[in-house]
Amino acid sequence: MITTNLSTRPFYNTRAVTLWVSLLAVLVALATLFNVIRMARYAQSDSTLAQQASRDTEQAGALRADAARLRSSVDTGQVERISAEARLANDLIDRRVFSWTELFNQFEQTLPPEVRVTAVRPSVDRDGRIQLQIAVIARGVDDVNQFMENLEQTGSFRELLSRQEQVNDEDQLEAILESFYSPPRGAVAAAGDAGANAPPDAAPQPVPAPGDAGAPASGVAR
Repeated sequence: MITTNLSTRPFYNTRAVTLWVSLLAVLVALATLFNVIRMARYAQSDSTLAQQASRDTEQAGALRADAARLRSSVDTGQVERISAEARLANDLIDRRVFSWTELFNQFEQTLPPEVRVTAVRPSVDRDGRIQLQIAVIARGVDDVNQFMENLEQTGSFRELLSRQEQVNDEDQLEAILESFYSPPRGAVAAAGDAGANAPPDAAPQPVPAPGDAGAPASGVAR
């Protein structure tokens, strides 16, 4: 058997070479077709997104025009009047659910002998909670701490803190206490019944210091 290739052909078996070349050509054709399909899909997707963006831009412009038209049609004076009426209504509601008598009764039951209350300032936060600022004068820090513990034990005073403390000229401790106040349910009902017939200007005012001229006695100081 002669193994030397003396012909002009470089391979003994051209079928295998032809088969591999055909397979390679098919793979190249499939890859090209896949890329063409993907490019077509991407082009279609880009066109759809561009159309959607154009529609969104037009809609946003229409909405801005509507908003500008609505703002121009709003009567600012009427808005201010409505806001003032809402504040008045909220103030009336707050008065009906707040009882000064019940608050002073709790002070009298919890005040240590060497502590006296000089001022009380209630307010309502955004969540509708009643917040109190209580100004007190005491002999020392221990008396103030005892007063705070007594208030917390009632269950009506929460998150009670001493925000400011200083010693006055008489060597007494002046402190400002802050607390969220939850009136007892019975006190809320009584305050609502009493406030139903009360005029708007009958709201209680902050309790002034007992030493001030013309200040009414609060019945709390000891």
